[in-house]
Amino acid sequence: MSSNALTICLLFLNISLFPTISALNQEGLSLLSWLSTFHSSSSATFFSSWNPAHQDPCQWDYIKCTRNGFVSEITISSINLPTSFPIQFLSFNFLTTLNLSHGNLTGEIPPSIGNLSTLITLDLSFNALTGKIPPTIGKLSELQLLSLNSNLLEGDIPAEIGNCSKLQQLELFDNQLFGKIPTEIGQLWSLEIFRAGGNLGIHGEIPMQISNCKELVFLGVAETGISGQLPYSLGELKNLKTLSVYTAKLTGVIPTEIGNCSALEVLFVHENQISGEIPSELSMLKNLKRVLLWHNNLSGRIPGSLGNCSGLRVIDFSLNSLTGEIPASLANLFALEELVLSGNNISGKIPPFIGNFSSLKQLELDNNIISGEIPPAIGKLKELSLFFAWQNQLHGSIPIELANCEKLQALDLTHNFLTGSVPTSLFNLKNLAELLLISNKLSGGIPPDIGNCTSLTRLRLGSNMFNGQIPSEIGHLHSLTFLELSENQFTGEIPKEIGNCRQLEMVDLHENKFQGIIPTSFESLVELNVLDLSVNFLSGTIPENLGKLTSLNKLVLNRNNITGLIPKSLGFCKDLQLLDISSNRIGGSIPNEIGQLQGLDILLNLSWNLLTGPIPEGFSNLSKLASLDISHNRLTGSLRVLGNLDNLVSLNVSYNNFSGFLPDTKFFQDLPPTDFLGNQELCINRSECHISVHSKKSIRNLVVVIVLSIMVTTIIITVGIISFIRAHGAALERNDEEDGLEWDITPFQKLNFSVNDIVTKLSDSNIVGKGCSGVVYRVETPMQQFIAVKKLWPTKSSELPERDLFSAEVATLGSIRHKNIVRLLGCCNNGKTRLLLFDYISNGSLAGLLHEKKLFLDWDASFRITEKSDVYSFGIVVLEVLTGMEPTDHRIPEGAHIVSWVCQELREKRREFTSILDQQLLQRSGTQTQEMLQVLGVALLCVNPSPEERPTMKDVTAMLKEIRHENEDFEKPNFHGKGVAPNPKAAVHCSSFSKSSEPLIRSPTL
Repeated sequence: MSSNALTICLLFLNISLFPTISALNQEGLSLLSWLSTFHSSSSATFFSSWNPAHQDPCQWDYIKCTRNGFVSEITISSINLPTSFPIQFLSFNFLTTLNLSHGNLTGEIPPSIGNLSTLITLDLSFNALTGKIPPTIGKLSELQLLSLNSNLLEGDIPAEIGNCSKLQQLELFDNQLFGKIPTEIGQLWSLEIFRAGGNLGIHGEIPMQISNCKELVFLGVAETGISGQLPYSLGELKNLKTLSVYTAKLTGVIPTEIGNCSALEVLFVHENQISGEIPSELSMLKNLKRVLLWHNNLSGRIPGSLGNCSGLRVIDFSLNSLTGEIPASLANLFALEELVLSGNNISGKIPPFIGNFSSLKQLELDNNIISGEIPPAIGKLKELSLFFAWQNQLHGSIPIELANCEKLQALDLTHNFLTGSVPTSLFNLKNLAELLLISNKLSGGIPPDIGNCTSLTRLRLGSNMFNGQIPSEIGHLHSLTFLELSENQFTGEIPKEIGNCRQLEMVDLHENKFQGIIPTSFESLVELNVLDLSVNFLSGTIPENLGKLTSLNKLVLNRNNITGLIPKSLGFCKDLQLLDISSNRIGGSIPNEIGQLQGLDILLNLSWNLLTGPIPEGFSNLSKLASLDISHNRLTGSLRVLGNLDNLVSLNVSYNNFSGFLPDTKFFQDLPPTDFLGNQELCINRSECHISVHSKKSIRNLVVVIVLSIMVTTIIITVGIISFIRAHGAALERNDEEDGLEWDITPFQKLNFSVNDIVTKLSDSNIVGKGCSGVVYRVETPMQQFIAVKKLWPTKSSELPERDLFSAEVATLGSIRHKNIVRLLGCCNNGKTRLLLFDYISNGSLAGLLHEKKLFLDWDASFRITEKSDVYSFGIVVLEVLTGMEPTDHRIPEGAHIVSWVCQELREKRREFTSILDQQLLQRSGTQTQEMLQVLGVALLCVNPSPEERPTMKDVTAMLKEIRHENEDFEKPNFHGKGVAPNPKAAVHCSSFSKSSEPLIRSPTL
């Protein structure tokens, strides 16, 4: 038997016998009684000194007594106590301290806690206590410290707590409390610390009575539902050092009285809805060290007087609407460690006095309109670890002095107008982990010195004018996870040494001038998710060993000179979602193993190759696939196997040698003929194919039957018209002008009714709605099918052509095949009246979802609506989602179309793009504003007036996926504390794989 087990057994034996053999006093017996509730636990070994043979417990561990031998203090902390609150202690009449923190206690705090009238300290923090805070705590008139934080307590903060008049420290954070902060809090005149953050159910305003707590040093109600404006009475708290009300629902302005809090050191009110300007009175706070106001609705300029706060270490005003230049007076902030101004409208240049901030560790100026050159003085910042200036208007070269920042870990200058080459010395920075220079005008090559930058994890130089060969020394970067050199002018072969970078998750080298073969060494990149080598001059075959990349989800090799066969081993890439090897010279048959890629859901593109043979049976397993293109090959056989792919949205099998019938599914019936062109033996229309197998005699007989049928039909129609005219002579006279016109019908689907079946039923009794563009009727066809007929208002000769919705986009609407968009069946026109024929949907349509406000969508739901559709219609729907407007909305001035209005707004407002976004959408998904603006750009490409300049839906899908992928990847390293914390404000940044930092440690500020 182990020594621990023996101790437990002896202890339990003593406890069980103590009533008959012990002289221990009653308090000692109560303590042993409590211990017996978990005597079988290993935790009981911590109490080996609790000897029942003693007369009192005063010599026991964790116990202190008065001079008279009564228990006065119980401090049992950081020991697992698998039991409930010790009610055995509630009879201790001289107890002043009860500390059972970090013990995993369960159950509720009993109301009889109020009987411990001598209690000064009660610490039950970091347990698993449930239930409510008992109002009887208000009886503890001597209580000075009450710590109940980090439990599972619920209910209100009891008003009776205001009776604890000597209370100095009240900690209730990280529970499940709800309700308002009681005004009785103002009765705690000795209160120094009040922390109730991390209780999402706490709501209402901070009570004005808090100003009565003149001794208050720390006020923390962060991560709650606290709303309203910060009370001006806070200015009366002369001892307040920390005000922490972040991630709440504050509105209004920052009161100028805040300047009277002369002791204030920390002001955290970020992630609220505070508006107005930053008060200049902050300059009165001579002790201010950290001020975080990010992610609010602040406007105006950064107050120049802020330079008077010479002790400031951290300034974060990011994600607001601040304007103007960085004030020159900030040059006095010599103690500054972090300056974060990203996501505003700050203009001017990066001031050279930045170099005076010798302690500066983080400088974030991204997403502004800062221009000019990067000052060489930045090289003086010996402590600088992070410099973000992406999405600005910087020009000139990257200063060579930047290489003097020896502690630099992250540099992101993406989306500027920088020119010249990257300083070679920059690659000698041993701590540099992230180098992002995407979308500039940088040139030159990558020097061999890059091999010295062994800490590098992300290297993204895409969309520049870099040239030359990638040096083999890149293989020294064993920590590299992202390598993006796309859209440059790199030449030569892809170095095989990249295979040494075994942590790589993405390799994107597309759109360069690489030659040679795909290195077989890529088989070592087992963490790889994305491999894009498209649009180069690569030759040779696809390496068989790429099948070892089982984490791969995107493989893009299109538009090269690759030959050989499709490797069967690709079937082992189980996570593959997109495979594009189109526009090469790959031959042979499609391996059946491709059908094993059951996760393939985005795209399979094998088009424009030399593939032969049938579609493999394994393709029937690709049940998630949305887009398939096998056009322009030499494939043969039937399309039968494709009939099971229920999730297909796009299919192109044109210009092959397919034969037989199309699968008898609605998807195939709705596909346009262009998707089947160039397959001479493929039967697209079953009835037409039947004719080709008859003899000439049968054809002649069929012609005779058709002619006779036409004659009979003509006679019947003539008789019908005569009967109709006689029966409705009066009505025809009234409408003679229009009904004398001939109807022209253009079907977009197979129709089983005629135009006469429709126009005769356009009566007032069938009207189901009216809008700005016309009247909608519900019409029943002879086949008992209900359709919706929109009769457009007549156009006027004075109207602009773009308002003629019928003639402008009717052909595009007719090709829509999307579950969220009502299908257009056809259109009719007699020169005066224009009709649109739709499927009738009784429960509404996408338009109703977007504009009737019956259901409010957040951005993620809106994003999903737009992922798969036809290009122009997709663009219109996206504009509707983003703006909250209908295509011809009454809110649009002068009756303009939504496309014209958006373009005009963008031209006039320049960078104020968010003004055109739906404000309700912004309120629900405000952290994704940048992603919305990126999708807006895609939408404008889709509604280009010139059809040939619009992107294909495949390109649109790829752009959307990239936007979502990049915005989901944003994170910032935490350079102040341990670990990495995600930062919500990074979601609106658009630089690829940039990171933002969370400069807070959560608990101390709640």
